[in-house]
Amino acid sequence: MKRISFISSLAVLASLPLMAFAKGKNAVKDIIKVFKTKAGEGRKHGHIQLKGVNSNVLDVKISGSDTNGGLAIFEQTSLSQGRGTPLHVHPSQDEIFYVIEGSYQFLVGGEKFSLTTGESIFLPRTVPHAWTQASPKGKMLVTMQPAGKLEDFFITMAALDHEPTPAEVAKIFEANEMKVVGPPLKLE
Repeated sequence: MKRISFISSLAVLASLPLMAFAKGKNAVKDIIKVFKTKAGEGRKHGHIQLKGVNSNVLDVKISGSDTNGGLAIFEQTSLSQGRGTPLHVHPSQDEIFYVIEGSYQFLVGGEKFSLTTGESIFLPRTVPHAWTQASPKGKMLVTMQPAGKLEDFFITMAALDHEPTPAEVAKIFEANEMKVVGPPLKLE
């Protein structure tokens, strides 16, 4: 009797990944639109001019709304040497940065990294991180998986009619599923 119960339990456990895969496979089938985004173009919102953490320009290349929240990809044109994000956490999203042009410094979980053209960095969810633009100009491709609310964060920051205080920035981070946990990274 114990053996049959054990084998039944194993069968159920073994089928869970298959059921999850099947569910994920159906979710992918729901995404049926194919689209192209041209160079220098923001697909959903045009060019998003940020205020607050920096004055960079964001172009949404693939929106979370395009992927049922599966991922989002942004191209960031960096115009704010010496400025970047405060130390913050994404509790539910992994983030990948790929440097197209220029150089950046990152602080990830207490470890510092310098990135330049052609290099990338993976930032796992729940790990505190910040980055700062090191070169006079730069460009990065930023991927969020799952998409989360980073796109909404960019839209909110761009819509401000003033430069926000650090307290306002922290509140906007919080409203968009992120948490500020420290100051911005200073260039060395």
